[in-house]
Amino acid sequence: MSSNETPSLQTQWSWYENKTFEVALTEYPEGTPNRWPLITAKLSGKSLCQVLDHYRALIHDLELIDSGKVETPNYRYDDNSDRSNMAPKQHPTTARSGRGEERRKSVPWTEKEHRLFLKGLAAYGKGDWKNISRNSVVTKTSSQVASHAQKFFNRREQNKESKRKSIHDITDP
Repeated sequence: MSSNETPSLQTQWSWYENKTFEVALTEYPEGTPNRWPLITAKLSGKSLCQVLDHYRALIHDLELIDSGKVETPNYRYDDNSDRSNMAPKQHPTTARSGRGEERRKSVPWTEKEHRLFLKGLAAYGKGDWKNISRNSVVTKTSSQVASHAQKFFNRREQNKESKRKSIHDITDP
């Protein structure tokens, strides 16, 4: 690389962009035709080269962690964490309420996330929402997992005849 070239690795990625990237990686797994253009399309303002460089850096970091050369990061994000300094100012999944503050819109759970939830529930048990969130359904917070679990268990107790179909009806991972 010549001295006047700027590597795309130096591009800043917000918390929201990283989350979007992670979700897109699961949405378009290896072997998906046109995987990288599809992932890039989810990230406005990022080029295909920047996305590929970001992926290579992620793989490199994972290899270092797996080899034991780098200790696994101990992220301290819980439901009360302040992520505002990492997220963009105008978050695409927010809506203005009548009182001037922003409120996040709910993002529906996918069938894949629900199945991951069921696997996490089997592995960690009812009530361990933090571990299910951290290790099974990494796209959702522990609060979101707890809320989903509450709806799931309530749904199982309801009369089955008068129900519309719901993701909560899926009971096998």
